[in-house]
Amino acid sequence: MSIVSLDRSSTPRRDIGLVGWQIRYEQRSYWRNRGRGVFTFVFPLMFLVIFASLDKSGHVTSEGGIPYDDFLVPGILAYGVIMTTFTNLSLQTTILRDEGILKRMQGTPLPRWAYTAARIGSTCLISATIAVVTIVAGILLWGVDLRAAALPGMVVTLVLGTAAFTSLGIGMAQFIPRAETGPVVINLIVLPISFISSIFYPTSGMPAALRTIAEIFPINALARALQYGFDPRYHDAGFDWTHLRTLAIWTVIGIFLMLRFLRRPQGEQV
Repeated sequence: MSIVSLDRSSTPRRDIGLVGWQIRYEQRSYWRNRGRGVFTFVFPLMFLVIFASLDKSGHVTSEGGIPYDDFLVPGILAYGVIMTTFTNLSLQTTILRDEGILKRMQGTPLPRWAYTAARIGSTCLISATIAVVTIVAGILLWGVDLRAAALPGMVVTLVLGTAAFTSLGIGMAQFIPRAETGPVVINLIVLPISFISSIFYPTSGMPAALRTIAEIFPINALARALQYGFDPRYHDAGFDWTHLRTLAIWTVIGIFLMLRFLRRPQGEQV
């Protein structure tokens, strides 16, 4: 069954209505599952409190002496987006595949593309929520400086980062052999790269080889692009074109992997 195959009675208005209904269902399912909230809200905010408390009133000399909190908050925001999109979607998609739910969806009036669009739409809503919570907490509790002029760049960065990690998360499911191994596989990918990327602390003191490796992956690109908007040394619209280009490349890769997974007979793995 093709990803865009429609039931004979399908109409654009009907399919959009189905997407909206499915988004509401996905939202109810998400907020009722406390385990997902740990990954998307508790972990990022916990790391924010811990690292901000450890280096309170510190400055980052390698970044021109900017306050450490101005560096940390956007890094934690990037981490929250990654947990919401890549981690959450890869694990949940694997579970749905193994339980046969994705296969059974083919026998329902909901087209596969509409189901996928609804899951992506629901994830975008959650990403927007974690972004608002993190930014507001950073401003109110740690006095971070978010330049109003940089908001356009911040919004574009968040949208592009969400697109990249959402598509990568769905596509990643094809490389996870079983749902029970999902957390191990995902954590082996996310955690090491997160610690060599610019999320929790500057990477200027790391070996050059590790910095080069980190710059290949989208985790570092998202963190650096968001940190640009909080950096008081700049006064433009907040577009970090170098790292946005990296995110765009990974978005293309993610879409390819996502479509490859969705077109594959469900239950079949790489």
